Amino acid sequence: MLAERTALFKRLDTAAAWTAAKAAAASTEHIIDLTAEEIRSDLAPMVREGTIIAINRNINRDTEIGPTTKLREAIARRISSETGQPWSRDEVAVTSGSKHALFNAAMVLLNPGDEVLIPVPHWTSFPAQVLLAGGVPIFIETRDNNYVPKPSDLAAAVTSRTKAIVVNTPNNPTGTIYDCETLTEIAQLAAERDLWIVFDECYGAFAHAPHTHHPILSIAPAARHRTLIVNSFSKSLALTGWQIGYLAGPESVIDAALALQRDTACNPDVICQHALLHHLDSGDDVFQQKLQRHVSEARTLGLSILSTLKSIPRPAAQGGFHFYLDLKGWRQSTKGPGPEFTADDVVNVLLMDAGVATVSGTIFGDSDGVRLSYGIDLGSLDKALRRLSATLNTWN
Repeated sequence: MLAERTALFKRLDTAAAWTAAKAAAASTEHIIDLTAEEIRSDLAPMVREGTIIAINRNINRDTEIGPTTKLREAIARRISSETGQPWSRDEVAVTSGSKHALFNAAMVLLNPGDEVLIPVPHWTSFPAQVLLAGGVPIFIETRDNNYVPKPSDLAAAVTSRTKAIVVNTPNNPTGTIYDCETLTEIAQLAAERDLWIVFDECYGAFAHAPHTHHPILSIAPAARHRTLIVNSFSKSLALTGWQIGYLAGPESVIDAALALQRDTACNPDVICQHALLHHLDSGDDVFQQKLQRHVSEARTLGLSILSTLKSIPRPAAQGGFHFYLDLKGWRQSTKGPGPEFTADDVVNVLLMDAGVATVSGTIFGDSDGVRLSYGIDLGSLDKALRRLSATLNTWN
């Protein structure tokens, strides 16, 4: 007999959406894939150089539990600059990507039955990690407030079992950036009700003017002792395949997370650590600026094409590199005598009729949304969005 928790894996498995899309894309050049969680890019030059240096030095030994002290120090300096507060290496754990950081946070914070507030639509790992830790995800709807949770709704959902609030900005899948007022009120609520804040800012490098990403501790420094920062280099440096990120927070939490990490995933790849450290020490942000320009150009192109949609609002796409289509009003206006169609149906039609692979909002807890990634080359993006718009505008 398998452990009871294995029943969660099927329920939490979101890979099917991507697997189907990628299988279709692999079978024919006709399919353009807009499902990706990444920016299509070459390797950052300083990361490449750091990799070669590490290999030429025959670095192949495990790093100390931590992992690399110098890398933790470099990340602490980065967080200090972003938040305006001094951070030390003892407040940083290097992880195998942001999912690993979220897992560590859930496992060291939550007791069975503890509740965690999660705004919807949400990245799939948030409820998954809560459930695996024995917690209870409590979902907060955001559509009626432009995908930003109302602090009053969060406050109304707090019970004696509530342990934490998940804050994901820029948001995946919606691309929404939380404003300073909302972040301030969330921090105040956390202080009043003695809650943790899990602050996921993995898309923070991509905020599109006039919108600005605000690390929550830069505007609510008093929340530091109750805030965990989750981030990775997968997006900002286009290193999705490297799986390297970090968890930052109070030293007691980081100590517990590292103790857990010692007996589970251990340390991220040693070559990745040295390569990333070389990049951070170089102070070279030319590559990241290049990525930001590409994403900005893709966003401008995409919004221009999506503005031709007749009954679907143009997505805000304030940050990150995803467009999120709100289908609710359009689905209601096109409802016919037959069975009501869902976002899953829309995704299937776009795949088969338009040749465009997208992601249904149902995996993000929203049956009225479709997510499109624009981290691809501009030519393919132009073609994909024109096909998509034509199909949705002639929906029957």
